[in-house]
This record gives sequence, C-alpha cells and structure tokens, in this order.
Amino acid sequence: MKFKFENQASGKATANALFFVKKSIQFSAVLSETGTTEAETVLEGMQDGPFEDLEYLEIDGVSTVFVNASKERGLSSLDHLRMAGYRLGQFAQKKQINMMSLMLADAAEEQVKAILHGLYYSEYSFDKYKSKPKKRFAVTYEIIGMDRTKNFQKVAAEVAIEQESITLTRDLINTPGTDLPPEAFVAQAKKVARELGLEIKVRNSAQLAKEGFTGINVVGKGSQFEPYMVTLTYKSSKAPKDKHLAIVGKGLTFDTGGISLKPAKGMWEMCSDMSGAAATLGAIRAIAKLKLPIHVTAILCLCENRIGSKSMLPGDIFTAKNGKTVMIDNTDAEGRLALTDGLAEAGLVKATHLVDLATLTGAMVRSLGYAVTGFFSNDEALARQVIESGSSVCEKFWPMPLEDEYADEIKDKFADLCNSTPNVGAIAAALFLREFLPKDIQWTHWDIAGTAFVTKPWKYTNHGATGIGVQTLIELARRLGD
Repeated sequence: MKFKFENQASGKATANALFFVKKSIQFSAVLSETGTTEAETVLEGMQDGPFEDLEYLEIDGVSTVFVNASKERGLSSLDHLRMAGYRLGQFAQKKQINMMSLMLADAAEEQVKAILHGLYYSEYSFDKYKSKPKKRFAVTYEIIGMDRTKNFQKVAAEVAIEQESITLTRDLINTPGTDLPPEAFVAQAKKVARELGLEIKVRNSAQLAKEGFTGINVVGKGSQFEPYMVTLTYKSSKAPKDKHLAIVGKGLTFDTGGISLKPAKGMWEMCSDMSGAAATLGAIRAIAKLKLPIHVTAILCLCENRIGSKSMLPGDIFTAKNGKTVMIDNTDAEGRLALTDGLAEAGLVKATHLVDLATLTGAMVRSLGYAVTGFFSNDEALARQVIESGSSVCEKFWPMPLEDEYADEIKDKFADLCNSTPNVGAIAAALFLREFLPKDIQWTHWDIAGTAFVTKPWKYTNHGATGIGVQTLIELARRLGD
C-alpha cells in the first residue's frame, strides 16, 4: 500500500472513492456540479435499492466507489470512517485497483486520520505460518487535499508510525507461546530500544530475586523458560518536570493456569495473555518515534505459567516487593502476582502517573464483552483523560468501581492478602493491585481480557489480536505532555 498526496486529481487513478452518510456526500469539494448531481441521484437509490454500499459506478466520467460512512451500529462518527476505510481497502485489494483517488479536501484532519487507519487495518494479515501466504495486491491511494495537502501528509506520517507499532503489538500477540517465550520477548524489547535509542534495563530471575522482586519469579518458576522484567525509558527534552508516566504490562507469554489448570477448550488463546506487555512495548515505541514531549517508562512483566516440578502450589505464601504477604489460592490468578513487581518498579522510577494493562479476569469478559474495556482508577481527572483519550482513537473505556466494601474479599487468614476470590472478580483483582501501588501516584488499571483478542470478526480485526490500548496510551501520553 502506498499513498500519494496531491492538490488536484492527477487523472491517473483507476477509480475514485466517495464517502457518504445517508443521502449526504462527504468531503466532495473536488466534484463538478454535474458530478455532485449524479452522486446525489445514486444516494437516493441507496435507501431502498437498487444501489448498496461499495457500489461501483461512473461519476464525472470516472469509475467511482461509494463508501457508506455510517453503516455499523454503535460506533462514533470517527470509528464509522475507520470502518469505511477498512471496507474500502478490502474492496480495492479484491478488485485489484492500481490507484484509488480519495476526495478528502473538505475533511478535518481527524477524519483523514480515521480513514487512513482503516486503510492500514485492511492490509493487516498474520500469515507467517501459512505454507503459501496470500499475496497482497499493492494499491496506491491518491489523497486529494487541495490547499491542505501538507497537513494531510503530516497526519499520514503519524498514522504510519502508530500503525507500525500496532502491527508489532498484534504480531507479538498472535505468535504461539512456544515461539515467543520470555527471552524472545526480551529480544523484541531490545530491538525497539536500539531502534529508538531508549534506555533499557533487563532483569533475569536471579537479578529479580536479588532485588526482592518476587511476583514474576513465583509465577514463572514452573516453566523451563526464565522470567524477566524489562524496563524501557523514553524522556523528551521538552517533557514536563512534574509528570512521569509509567506503563506496566502483563506479559504471560503463555498461561496454562498452572496447577489450577485451565480447561482444554480455548486454551490456545492464552498465547494472548501477554497482550498488556505487547501493547506497552508498542506504545512506548510509537511515543518515542513521534517524539512526544513526555517522560515515559514502560515495564514488561514477562514469564510463563506452566506446570512443572517447581510450579507454585495453591496455598503457597510469598512476600511481595513492598513487604506484603500473599497466599496463592488459585494459580490461575497469576497475572496480578506478576504485576506486583511492575507496580513496585513504577515507584522506584518515581512515576507520577501509572497505567497497568492486563488480560486479567474472565469476569470482565462476561461484564463488558469484546467491544468495551473496563478500567479502574484512583483519580477522577485521570479517569476522565482515559475515557477521552480512548474516545478520540475509537477505543471504548467504561469506568468500574474500586468499591471498598469488597476490600475484605482479598484478605487472608494466614497471609495479608489472598490472590483470588469467588466474588466480584474484576473488582477484587483491581483492589488487590491497589495494595501494591507506590505512594501518592495517580493510577489506572485496564482489564483488557475481553478486548485484546477476538475469535470472530469484530470491526477491523478479522481474527486474533486487536492491538487494543496502544492508541489510547499514545493519546494519553500526548495529553499528559501538553
């Protein structure tokens, strides 16, 4: 896929694309008066026939595809444009259109950005394991911007960076667990650090133990693969002195459930249990490449929860980095144990704002499904920023209560805390994490268990990793840096 930016139509395009909402043409400044009339006639026939979405007709003497920018239910206007771009991209590839001209002169920059994201999503495929990967037809998109062409080029450059990082995130998540053990994930983090000149600190199991980080080692000790914690740092020279964002990602490269073994059906999906760490790595890569004026530390908690001779047992008690003791009631509630180390690291680097994201609870999947990410926060202002940041990049977030009335649910008879409870699963998990927060930090916990990975088509993901969280983290960092 390539983009060409022109002030006026070059006349070389195989086809034009026209976006419409109901009977209204969008961004149509480059149509002639006759062309506008022809297009409006077509739209009249979209309601009851004979025309439909992605209708391919001649307007102004040029083949034109009509793209419905309000087809799906429940989406924002910007997400409708992403979906329109996604469907247009699929259509252009299927029809093998050499050059598609997009008439966007009247579009706002955020609308152009949405369409470009959709086009990129239409190009994604995870086919490295196919014996005969399907060849992608290379479509060139001519973006007509008139006097705003340079602005649109800047927008496209930003979208390209974001999509590179989203693709990295999705590829990591889609990779089978055997092919992406913690050490291989560390190699990916080192590659990103080298690419962008980020500071990186890698602790193996021995170094973690020496420094009193116990959560990751407890979870990972049953596996043949060594656990790690990786800390990457990006700091702009223009970063505000009073703001330091830490992002902590759960990185279970595979989760069998341990001794509390998961059911066999669907267990393969646990290759996605490192989605939080993948999104964290993708986000700091994009933040650094976009050169946002912010100080960001990304912390990856990497391990594998496998049954082995040294696996943690139900009833085991360990002491976390902050001195609190935890009884392991359920070895399949392991993500929160690993995250205790990441939260402690956020305090050591003196972060002022903290986001942790994790595929943490089935309760959140049952509560909000695959379209909405449930999140918790101890700060109302930060919670508003999460919702607003997510909305601006078409990722839906819903605030959940940190209800203190349930705080006793995570208390234990022998230890300070218990890692599992039969009640209020997602809330209990958030309350558990809160016990390990650094002092006086603004914190939000994102439970992406339902939204990180899908097994049926959803929006612009046909199957597998969605890349959820990357764009919201980028936008949140942008806003904190303003």
